[in-house]
Amino acid sequence: MPRCSALIVAAGSGQRFGGEVPKQYRLLAGTPVLRRTVLAFLRHPAIGRVQVVINPDHRPWYDMAVDDLALPAPVAGGATRQASSLAGLETIAAAGDSDRVLIHDAARPLVDAETIARVVAALDDGPAVLAARPVTDTLKRVAEGRSVGTVDRSGLWRAETPQGFHLAAIRDAYAAVGAAALAATDDAGIAEAAGLSVAVVEGAADNPKITTEADLDGAAQLLAVAEGGIVAPAETRTGHGYDVHRLVPGDAVILCGVRIDHDAALSGHSDADVGLHALTDAILGALADGDIGSHFPPSDPQWRGADSARFLVHAADRVRGAGARIAHVDVTLICEAPKIGPHRDAMRARVASLLDLDASRVSVKATTTERLGFAGRREGIAAQATATLAFPAAGPGQ
Repeated sequence: MPRCSALIVAAGSGQRFGGEVPKQYRLLAGTPVLRRTVLAFLRHPAIGRVQVVINPDHRPWYDMAVDDLALPAPVAGGATRQASSLAGLETIAAAGDSDRVLIHDAARPLVDAETIARVVAALDDGPAVLAARPVTDTLKRVAEGRSVGTVDRSGLWRAETPQGFHLAAIRDAYAAVGAAALAATDDAGIAEAAGLSVAVVEGAADNPKITTEADLDGAAQLLAVAEGGIVAPAETRTGHGYDVHRLVPGDAVILCGVRIDHDAALSGHSDADVGLHALTDAILGALADGDIGSHFPPSDPQWRGADSARFLVHAADRVRGAGARIAHVDVTLICEAPKIGPHRDAMRARVASLLDLDASRVSVKATTTERLGFAGRREGIAAQATATLAFPAAGPGQ
């Protein structure tokens, strides 16, 4: 009986997805995306070996996701998707235990056993096969922002993965195509360019490729239906943060990550950015995950003079680790001076960059205390913040 391996390509950086953690290592209903993908093939009786190709810089995330699954050592990917596939193919060939291979995107974690079986079975009749779905939407040709015609969709299919090959045939195809492989958008395209006949079998309706946060939420909803029969409603949590720092002699303050020339400075163990401190606490509060002091104790000398951006990025990473996303943040700075208005857009842009959000989801505003209290006497600056987090289903601990 022919021996079949699965090659999971997980070397991409996921730039369209955004965030510090690549999409293949993000949590989907509490489980890393890559782990779900790998398990789909490990559990299939037709697959004898699962080989993963990764970016070596991602090794810590990889180990956390699949270290207990006893997989072969991961293969270092290349600069392109094609180079990564080829590196994986050569490793499988060197192992000598496979005649056939299924190549699959790590970002398709919901692949089902029936689709895998259809691809494997089709390899009995030819050297190459891909899973695909017929196009059902009306297709328009667009030029300069205007529809200029309708494309006949008959015979058009949307290619997916897995894509299956006789191992020797796809390796020969890569060798034959050479540098032209860079123009191919998938492995089936390389097989076609080399003259191989590529069969098509129908893929699953619920085998989406995770490219955006919305895709991740959608996949969680599909899992909820498959596993529980109902769609769990999205959960929204809101956290509140407050911080204040004393003004001391100096020449500038840092507020929401922006340095502003001023006749005083804020005093604190770190850079005393009250805006980012309040926002960090708001995010941690929405997670019920302590406060800024519990994560970055002021008694710890390593945080002396630290850039508060590190605190905010840490809080954002905690959100992603909980399988949630930040939907919106709002910061109010309370001071008589300096004037915040001229710097508002820069502050919003800085916060948006740190949280990997669109600036439309970041609000920064300011108010005074009508010269009342410590802020009115220009003795210090305070900040209040709120953060809204969205969970695709019930949040942690529910």
